[in-house]
Amino acid sequence: MQRKVTKAVFPVAGLGTRFLPATKSIPKEIMTLVDRPLIQYAIDEARAAGITEFIFVTSRGKSALEDYFDYAPELEAALEAKGKTDLLGVLDSTNMDSGAIAYIRQHKALGLGHAVWCARRLVGDEPFAVILPDDVIAAEKPCLAQMVEAYEKTGGNMVAAMEVPDEKVSAYGVLDTSEDDGTLVKVKGMVEKPKAGTAPSNLAVIGRYILTPNVMNRLNDKKSGAGGEIQLTDAIAAEIDGPDGVYGLRFNGQRFDCGSKAGFLQATVAFGLSRPDLKEEFGEYIDDLTSSRAASQ
Repeated sequence: MQRKVTKAVFPVAGLGTRFLPATKSIPKEIMTLVDRPLIQYAIDEARAAGITEFIFVTSRGKSALEDYFDYAPELEAALEAKGKTDLLGVLDSTNMDSGAIAYIRQHKALGLGHAVWCARRLVGDEPFAVILPDDVIAAEKPCLAQMVEAYEKTGGNMVAAMEVPDEKVSAYGVLDTSEDDGTLVKVKGMVEKPKAGTAPSNLAVIGRYILTPNVMNRLNDKKSGAGGEIQLTDAIAAEIDGPDGVYGLRFNGQRFDCGSKAGFLQATVAFGLSRPDLKEEFGEYIDDLTSSRAASQ
């Protein structure tokens, strides 16, 4: 029986420069997708997968993240006095129990692998998840929950995977597979951001991982990879021939790259249209906008 995954690492130390000037004063992870910040989607997904300990790898200027997950007694008292119990329920999902969440500083931007390595003492000798909040995944069953179910059968290391267009593979870590049942793949190789025409497949790694403690041991070597950074992909790839192995899961769901402006806007439209309280009015606006564009062409 596999050890349960109860800890998750959230690398949130990036500066979010693609969203300047907004990110001059607020962390990118606090930017709202409809009416919830990006980080809330990541936390909700982790909770749905059974995660009970949340480890944030942060940097200077990220104090708003800590404030967001703290209790707000004045606000709660004001809502209670006005009888707004529905909004009190909304706030409840943003509160974290004492001791459930921890913050670790990454003092230098040395890559995703280094950010994960910063959490090594809190992870300890346990399997752990890694969630990149930039990747927002709309799914009937949350992506990490799908991975936990698969991990309970396979053990080892697991990455979320999806097919991407050939012209975009150079932006991802890409899998080379030896076995493939259409959902779960056995990985025999991983390449971080391969040059055009050299990728072993178009099956790309997306920002969800379940990893063994051995990956942390690999990261201790602090070897530089693509871009001169310490790559998480390299540490995972080093485990392919190990006793635990590496697997990829084609998750059911739609992934939005909210680290880009276009992806963030696409997610806003998709999530807005999926909301019962917004879809009618917002849908009519989108239809009118589409009709107006078609008429002007």
